[in-house]
Amino acid sequence: VQLQASGGGLVQAGGSLTLSCAPPERPDSRYSVGWFRQAAGKEREFVAAIARGRTYYDDSVKGRFTISRDNAENAVHLQMNNLRPDDTAVYYCAAGRPILSAISSPQGYPHWGQGTQVTVSS
Repeated sequence: VQLQASGGGLVQAGGSLTLSCAPPERPDSRYSVGWFRQAAGKEREFVAAIARGRTYYDDSVKGRFTISRDNAENAVHLQMNNLRPDDTAVYYCAAGRPILSAISSPQGYPHWGQGTQVTVSS
């Protein structure tokens, strides 16, 4: 499974961006999809995931970010509102079938897209 992530950019604090992730191949909604991010000099961290109809969020983005699946487009979107400078990072989408206890672990996702840069200015 190859994934394509898009939608990153430069935005001022308080602004919004929507990231999208889609496989270019045939639809496969069986996979769980997660978003991770990696800021300069830091480890990759979990942002959000959608799996079996349920959504999961890191505490740092709860109430600001929304992950959703568009079955018609076979895409997963990450709506990011009220962005803060500490949201600045390269954002990656990933697909896999992690068990629930591994939903926030990069190791649970064998398929990754290229990253998309999100920069939030203060």
